[in-house]
Amino acid sequence: MATDHQGHIIVSLLGKSEQPLVAARLTTAVIGALIASVPECCGVVWAGRVARAADLWLETSRWSLAPYPDYPFRLWVDILPFRSGAKIGAITMGLSAFVGREIEFVTGKLALPALFEKVKGLSAYLIEHGNVVKDGDTIGASASERIAVRYKNSDVFGDLPVFYCTDDST
Repeated sequence: MATDHQGHIIVSLLGKSEQPLVAARLTTAVIGALIASVPECCGVVWAGRVARAADLWLETSRWSLAPYPDYPFRLWVDILPFRSGAKIGAITMGLSAFVGREIEFVTGKLALPALFEKVKGLSAYLIEHGNVVKDGDTIGASASERIAVRYKNSDVFGDLPVFYCTDDST
């Protein structure tokens, strides 16, 4: 309960890590160990953008050193739905700590669960490999699934730098 709140513990690596994934994995494991030691902990705020309940963090942080794609990147990145006119979209929060941009994906073709899977897959790929998707590239498992990616500032989310993805062919 918020009224019982008595303090914060800040966990951070000293210096600037050239490998954000390594830093995230180590920090996640340490935070999990701290939660196990201080069961009164109520939650974790990651990079000032993502909040998670302590019990979720404790359980999921056990996978912090698992190989790609099984590490707990969903502790670090939120995927949030939105509506854009007749279309739906999803935007990440927290991915920019790894690759300098968020993902904003707008679709008129996919259902929400399929949209989330696309954004989840691209997020995990970018966290693992870094910012390897360039402005104008296309992504997708096959030619029929090709999705255009553009670098831009979001029109919906206050000029936030994004990988703007759309399956709209126009």
